[in-house]
Amino acid sequence: MKNQFDLTGKVALITGASYGIGFAIAKAMAGAGATIVFNDIKQELVDKGLASYKEAGIEAHGYVCDVTDEEAVGNLIKTVTAEVGHINILVNNAGIIKRIPMCEMSAAQFRQVIDVDLNAPFIVAKAVIPDMIEQGGGKIINICSMMSELGRETVSAYAAAKGGLKMLTKNIASEYGQYNIQCNGIGPGYIATPQTAPLREVQPDGSKHPFDQFILAKTPANRWGEAEDLGGPAVFLASAASDFVNGHILYVDGGILAYIGKQP
Repeated sequence: MKNQFDLTGKVALITGASYGIGFAIAKAMAGAGATIVFNDIKQELVDKGLASYKEAGIEAHGYVCDVTDEEAVGNLIKTVTAEVGHINILVNNAGIIKRIPMCEMSAAQFRQVIDVDLNAPFIVAKAVIPDMIEQGGGKIINICSMMSELGRETVSAYAAAKGGLKMLTKNIASEYGQYNIQCNGIGPGYIATPQTAPLREVQPDGSKHPFDQFILAKTPANRWGEAEDLGGPAVFLASAASDFVNGHILYVDGGILAYIGKQP
């Protein structure tokens, strides 16, 4: 059975994987045998990512690429194929969020989030699918969100993009499943990262931050997720173990979406 999860000989492209969730997914896939390729929008971020991979004992391949630029993405895929090998696994991880009340958000700000979080996965998937068909199949994993299912104050653009990404995932599965391409999504819950650290700081009176209390009260696991919690699900969706799983969104959220929350 363990061979079902073996990624040896596979090339995995994880977008925006210099750090954070993408980096954790890449580490898990490397541990399962995959060759890791990642991009970021600036050379300095790629260099930092390469240093982090080297420190983790992983020989990764990093490239500068703006995933919202269709021509640049096409050139990236050609370069990776020539220098590293055919891309067998794509993880559309790159994303942004702007926490702005809807009526205070400009159309340009809304479009920017849609461009990175929804248009870019379309662009990158479109670029790799033809070669996956030629190679006899492939795996595409889109990093969705609980906001693919739920709304919340200040995240109208992000929720719209992630809801759209959920349906793009289902449509890629529908359109290209016949070519042995499985396209699934992962919907992370609230993950403990440096970006969310201020929301978990102990208050001067010794109490938990109000948002920390809110998340713990909504999560049956009674904790924030760790980036590493996403590694196993990602390896599963990238491996032969999931060959008959297609168009599915796997929510790795500690049970938030199943739970109404504690009674006040």
